[in-house]
Amino acid sequence: MSHQSTAVPPLIITEDNRFWFAAAEQGWLAIQRCTRCHTLRHPPAPCCARCQSFEWDTIESSRRANLCSYTVIHHPRDTAFDYPLVVGLVDLPEGIRLVADIVGIEPDELVAGMELDVTFAEHAHGAVLPRLTRPEVWR
Repeated sequence: MSHQSTAVPPLIITEDNRFWFAAAEQGWLAIQRCTRCHTLRHPPAPCCARCQSFEWDTIESSRRANLCSYTVIHHPRDTAFDYPLVVGLVDLPEGIRLVADIVGIEPDELVAGMELDVTFAEHAHGAVLPRLTRPEVWR
């Protein structure tokens, strides 16, 4: 993947999301959880929207997913991506949603509700981010 002339901006890593990117670099999908009311939240945030607590920990996602929706992007083209670029919205069994690129599956094979796995790969600027792939045997 060539990123020399990419228009993709670098990730903005803050104290509120640093844990998430560090977990991704280690190959696990961290989900932020409020330690007061146990509400899960993604994307990461400084406080719980439900009870306004600033106390939190993380749980590890099973990385199983069910496709909710997807889009196929053809333009504008950028060197950071392979085209057509397929981006999916998935439900995780833990109760949150995630948006990520779908790789290794042709767009005409995608069906709402299909099972996918969350894996990780290098993205623009060397960042490691989740992506969605065909499932390994998990059911």
